[in-house]
Amino acid sequence: MSDPVPAITEAAATGETAAIFADIRQVLGVDVVNLIWRHLATIDDALPWTWGTLRPLYADGSVINGATALHKALALPPITAIPAEVFTAFGLRPYDMAAIRGVLAAYDHTNAMAAVALTALRARLDGRTPHDAAAAEPAPVAVAARIGLPKLLDLTEMQAGTAVLVTALNGFGTRRPGAVLASMYRHLAHWPTYLSFAWLLLAPLDGDGRLATAIQQARHAASVRADRLLVRLAGSPPAQAAAISAAIEPFVGDVIVKMLVICAFLRRVTA
Repeated sequence: MSDPVPAITEAAATGETAAIFADIRQVLGVDVVNLIWRHLATIDDALPWTWGTLRPLYADGSVINGATALHKALALPPITAIPAEVFTAFGLRPYDMAAIRGVLAAYDHTNAMAAVALTALRARLDGRTPHDAAAAEPAPVAVAARIGLPKLLDLTEMQAGTAVLVTALNGFGTRRPGAVLASMYRHLAHWPTYLSFAWLLLAPLDGDGRLATAIQQARHAASVRADRLLVRLAGSPPAQAAAISAAIEPFVGDVIVKMLVICAFLRRVTA
């Protein structure tokens, strides 16, 4: 598997890195370790410090509480309900749709948490102070069943047309050239017809600015919730603060919030 940024694969992780990856899966309740964590593992001491700093806020429910509030604040473009027959006409069978909904649910769960937690972390690394925010409070954490995900496909493992479609979808809502390739599309590449359906929905929203507006609103909402976490991120930044901030910037500045909106929108229409 080839990642779009330097990263340690889960299969290749050993020692402390493997232990942290296992802990991330356990605490976040997911079956895979998202790219941002695997990317941080390539920088000396970055993964242990970052996870060690954020883990208490994940474990005590503060992050999921902020993520839930962020979800409620999303202003998604309205859309007419999609009948099940539409997916059948695309050749997507019930078990296909169940697997697709599982992919969307997993990313919907992790995107919102990452948007809040990593926005707060980058603000701390950059020395920003919160704007009159109350501290985030712990909240009960429900233990949810993990959702299994299909193999994460590399572009070279896809049919040529599917790879082109994945690349085109990844351009929707992006703020910069050379955006990180979102893993969600690589998981959904097992169902090219669903990607085609997603393109038909997202292209008009991207073209007329509605997607950009929703993403900008989500970015502001994520910043508001992140400030409540930032109040609790005390202490001096580590020696490698600049390297960690640079590593997470493409994710916090673009791909995570973009995919938060797109995933939430697709999940709504694929319910």
